[in-house]
Amino acid sequence: MTTSTTPSRFGGIAGTYMGLAGALVLMLALFGSLSHYFLTVNTFVTIANDIPALTVMAVGMTFVLIIAGIDLSVGSVMALSSGLCSLAILQWHWGLPAALLLGLATGTACGLATGIVSVKWQLPSFIVSLGMLEVARGGAYLVTDSRTQYIGDMIDWLNSSLIGGISPAFIIAFLIIVIGHVTLTRSVFGRYMIGIGTNEEAMRLAGVDPRPIKIAVYALLGLLSSIAGMFQTARLEAADPNTGIGIELQVIAAVVIGGTSLMGGRGSVISTFFGVLIISVLEAGMAQIGASEPTKRIITGLVIIAAVMLDKYRDTRKQRRH
Repeated sequence: MTTSTTPSRFGGIAGTYMGLAGALVLMLALFGSLSHYFLTVNTFVTIANDIPALTVMAVGMTFVLIIAGIDLSVGSVMALSSGLCSLAILQWHWGLPAALLLGLATGTACGLATGIVSVKWQLPSFIVSLGMLEVARGGAYLVTDSRTQYIGDMIDWLNSSLIGGISPAFIIAFLIIVIGHVTLTRSVFGRYMIGIGTNEEAMRLAGVDPRPIKIAVYALLGLLSSIAGMFQTARLEAADPNTGIGIELQVIAAVVIGGTSLMGGRGSVISTFFGVLIISVLEAGMAQIGASEPTKRIITGLVIIAAVMLDKYRDTRKQRRH
């Protein structure tokens, strides 16, 4: 049994990677033919340095969707974490390490609160995270006095150029991808996440309590959202209370485009990274060919709908096979 299913599973994963890579190559070729300036080193370096925040949040969202949950508050948590970090530096005169720790703790606490409320009271994570979205966004406005807080170059080392123009933020995001992939595919925690998303009741009958695992996953996403906030602060050299508005849609889109099921139980961090690249290349390409903002939103929305339809098709085909 093991011998026959393992190659099939490997083939399915390899097929997913090849399909996503093929879609990415086609997009690169399309925009390269429409703009003479697209297929350049400068474009690729710019994309690489633009995606760290989206990437780390997408890793966390992959885990949340795998356990059949969802979190809409990531953009607001990112803004609140960034805002508190700036408050600590500018008003409380904390050193940078302590301020960064405060920001990371804030994001983790927000994710922890979302997880505890939704898991302990068995409430839909969609509704709970929607409430957290408003709470965190309101908190971001309060701590920044609804104004952008400029902290200067204290944290801009995260966005500085290293070898080939790549920033430390991108390197950290890439390491988080590697850690996330290993966690999901090589750890007991990863197997538990997949088991919970596939059949939570079966996990209970097997003697595994899903509740602390689910809460930990939401807390992890909160932590990664705060790391994204630090990346964004480094790029702007400031904390903007409006940062991250609507980014939850991009995060979910990247994860779903990467093949993670909205129904839970299936997902891949590597595929999610392909989804991030597809979203980012799409945005960069449309910007270079001069697409208007409404056109960008329409095309991005159509890509999201297509990804959800593909996800539904995959689930239906899987059910027919079984």
